[in-house]
Amino acid sequence: MKVLYYDCFCGISGDMNIGALLDLGVDENYLRQELSKLNLAAEYELKIKKDKKAGINGTRVDVVLKQETIGSHGHNTQKQPDMSHDHKQGHHDHRNLKDIENIINKSSLNASVKKTSLDIFMKIAEAEAKVHGSSLDEVHFHEVGAVDSIIDITGAAICLDFLKADKIIASAVQLGGGFVKCAHGIIPIPAPATIEILKDIPIKTGIVPFETTTPTGAAILAANVSTFTDNMTFSVSKIGYGIGHRDLEIPNVLRVYLGSEKTNKDSEK
Repeated sequence: MKVLYYDCFCGISGDMNIGALLDLGVDENYLRQELSKLNLAAEYELKIKKDKKAGINGTRVDVVLKQETIGSHGHNTQKQPDMSHDHKQGHHDHRNLKDIENIINKSSLNASVKKTSLDIFMKIAEAEAKVHGSSLDEVHFHEVGAVDSIIDITGAAICLDFLKADKIIASAVQLGGGFVKCAHGIIPIPAPATIEILKDIPIKTGIVPFETTTPTGAAILAANVSTFTDNMTFSVSKIGYGIGHRDLEIPNVLRVYLGSEKTNKDSEK
């Protein structure tokens, strides 16, 4: 049985996830070709490169918005796609859930990728609605409606569909600590939406005084992982690293493993 395992010792964000899955072997051209089906090419550029953190080689992904000014995205630091989009100007700032559903449903992506993408968005939408005390229709996704989040989330669905693991497992999720500035003021880490998404999922906090898991990263796990455990009971065949943007005391990377697990039938032999 083919197993994909997320080792979230330094959390997870949308871009680190795509980086890690590309590093694991997802074909970059395939990802770009599938993302083009969203018909958003005029709004963003996907930058993919090999990079290194704390001596660990991996793949780094940046979704750069074409309308934005250089520097407003904080590309020299940890990307905070889900929490700081309010300062952006442009027509795509406030896409709501219906807008996002339309973009995905009208695309020529396959049914599995569409479903996974919408499942991930729904996890974020439900959390945002709960945190802000509003209905799903009322939530304006300045946080998740911006193009980079659509790319991060649909990209995750495309990569997972490409890998076709029989089972997706993850470790307990490191959330970091401290405080972060967002549209609503200074908020504690984990951000309310992040911890809402990760209800009933094992977490760890405080390894560094920064946000290590974004709502997008949390939602990718919540929508796709069947089991959360720190016990790896499978043999590893491939390892990938997604490189984060901030320099921390620990390697700011997301590590993913592809491996195989014996099924009950195998162990009965």
